[in-house]
Amino acid sequence: MRIVFDCRYTRFDQHDGISRYTAGLVTELAKLHPVTMLISDHRQLALLPSLPWQLVSPPTSIREPFLALTVNRLRPDVVYSPMQTMGSWGRKYRLILTVHDLIYYRNRTPPRDLPAPIRAIWRLYHLSWWPQRMLLNRSDAVVSVSETTKKLIAEHRLTTRPVTVIYNAADAVASGPVQRTTPETARLVYMGSYMPYKNVDTLVRAAAALPGYELHLMSRVSDSERERLTLLAPQASLVFHNGVSDEDYVEVLRSATALVTASLDEGFGIPLVEAMGLGIPIVVSDIPIFREIGGDAALFFPAEDPQRLADAVLTLEKPGEWSERSRRSVAQASSFTWKASAARLFELLISVGESKTEIQSAKVSR
Repeated sequence: MRIVFDCRYTRFDQHDGISRYTAGLVTELAKLHPVTMLISDHRQLALLPSLPWQLVSPPTSIREPFLALTVNRLRPDVVYSPMQTMGSWGRKYRLILTVHDLIYYRNRTPPRDLPAPIRAIWRLYHLSWWPQRMLLNRSDAVVSVSETTKKLIAEHRLTTRPVTVIYNAADAVASGPVQRTTPETARLVYMGSYMPYKNVDTLVRAAAALPGYELHLMSRVSDSERERLTLLAPQASLVFHNGVSDEDYVEVLRSATALVTASLDEGFGIPLVEAMGLGIPIVVSDIPIFREIGGDAALFFPAEDPQRLADAVLTLEKPGEWSERSRRSVAQASSFTWKASAARLFELLISVGESKTEIQSAKVSR
């Protein structure tokens, strides 16, 4: 069976969420079966495994609706895309698409790095459910990255196709979890963007109620946003890293008291799994997806209540509490691995691909 994996959402320098999902899955999938990758820029190969590849147009190209006419030349049995917007007009293969979340139906501000015309289309796309339904129903199967998103897909009746959960995961750290019973520092770590639904303001206000603690904000931040957050709670001890390498991120996270996030909405939450895998407790907003990921390892607080967040952090100072949360975190993180997710994806690819073969055989027999 010929499997083609759409890797065009891979970044050039450092992974974001979908880029990491792509690289993590295709790396492990290739250990189970030969795979051909689709790329749209040679620079993407730096963050992808050494596999056969084909250069095609980028997903933001005006040629995207007709991409299948190019992919048909590879004669795949089944194509998997880690997004739901892959062009499918004229395809001669089975197609599996992915829905990560439905955040932008409630928060319609598009990612800032998209070209202006694409940002406009993005906003229009999320004004109604019908474009999503049209795309998903043109596929043969749909993947979601969590049970939470799968339930939302069903709630909004987004597709008549079967939906399979292929969990997101985090890259393994060679040195493994911390081996301590107490935290090394009074650091709180936040890894994520500064978009409104991330609700970073609550983290800053909570830090102001936690004397002696530092809130480390790891992602790139504009000067205006840095100034706004600093003025929001001048008594808070804030450390802006303005972007870090994976190695530096792990170094800061490994020494922390906890990873914190106050998101109002998420599709998954890779930083939660990264922290738990290191044995670092997580203190997170009480939303369904974080309940699914954090399980009984996490400490939860109402998303817009900074005092309850501060109280949850102080809970970790109780004798034995940090050690117990650390132990639970490592156990919970083991539920999310690229190896397990790739194995489940492979089962789905085989099932969908074989159905194409059966249809072709039936046509020949006639």
